Amino acid sequence: MKLASRMSRLGTETAFEVLARARSLEALGRNIVHLEIGEPDFDTPQHIIDEAVHALNQHATHYTPSSGIAELRQAIARYINRTRNLDVSPDNVVVVPGGKPIIFFSIMALINRGDEVIYPNPGFPIYESMINFVGAHAVPIPLKMERDFAFDINDLEKLITPCTRLLILNSPANPTGGVLTRSDLEAIAQLVISHDLIVLSDEIYSRIVYDGEFCSIASLPGMLERTIILDGFSKTYAMTGWRLGYGVMPVDLAQAVSRLITNSTSCTATATQIAGVKALTAPQDAVDQMVAKFKERRDLIVNGLNQIPGFKCLLPKGAFYAFPNIAGTGRKAKDLADYLLADASVATLAGTAFGLYGEGFLRLSYATSIENLNKALDRIDVAARKLEH
Repeated sequence: MKLASRMSRLGTETAFEVLARARSLEALGRNIVHLEIGEPDFDTPQHIIDEAVHALNQHATHYTPSSGIAELRQAIARYINRTRNLDVSPDNVVVVPGGKPIIFFSIMALINRGDEVIYPNPGFPIYESMINFVGAHAVPIPLKMERDFAFDINDLEKLITPCTRLLILNSPANPTGGVLTRSDLEAIAQLVISHDLIVLSDEIYSRIVYDGEFCSIASLPGMLERTIILDGFSKTYAMTGWRLGYGVMPVDLAQAVSRLITNSTSCTATATQIAGVKALTAPQDAVDQMVAKFKERRDLIVNGLNQIPGFKCLLPKGAFYAFPNIAGTGRKAKDLADYLLADASVATLAGTAFGLYGEGFLRLSYATSIENLNKALDRIDVAARKLEH
């Protein structure tokens, strides 16, 4: 069967490919430490699970409006207003099954063939994939280690052309753990407004910040009407398998995205949405406890990586990824990642899985236990010292 030519422009997410390879090795009896997949190892808090079970028992098994149930959209609007100091209504909210559909639907709704979209690199691979898929031009802006993985505003200004339509931001960032400061965002906002651009602000890790406070570009003057906020439940509430995310955007775009939902997924699962209401409105103790655990793990893995020959790692300010520079090992990123899986039984991701500017780095997810992190560090250390001989 001959595929449409556009399919050749559609990328993938390497984490799932590496996970499949690691599972295959486990099936052969190997003990693999998984640092490749960006998924909290915690269980969903019990009160959220109980709410979903109760909803199912109350027959919450039918279709909902494409944009989501009113109760959840209201809860999301209140949450966004409280955490971002904004004034949005449920009409600005669209509920989707996971975070990725907001990337997919926003780009489908806004971007024409030949438009240019600026996106962070190294960055979440679906950005570049979707830009290419719709026939637009993907314009990477490099995230630099010497700037704590924030991009240079001068670099951004040089990339903007009359064809630029959209700027994608991700803070805290996957894979680097970098966080854009308020001053960074203020400078970006000035450029965005002066060039009449739209911003897709991926804030899926907004609750996982270790130092300082999270700031959304949508909260800056003149930015709410030109910003799409992407957020969700997967990372904050350990709900990756529930598939529950949302976008907050201008009403006319929300209506367009809802039509895309009607034409694709119809709606998000009803009981999942009801559980989402509970997640946002119940006490947030479980979230605070998870973030505290992530910070403990961050400190452990960064300290350990910086003692391994050839590795140099900054302290991430958010999310749950370490992104060490491995140039000192003398190996390319993918070669080293493959070597660590084969020789050390540690699954990691090459920085190049996140774009061209990821060469020279690995991504390690520390969303796993202290025991696993210590085991991984010991194994990587032994493997790296072998490369010295």
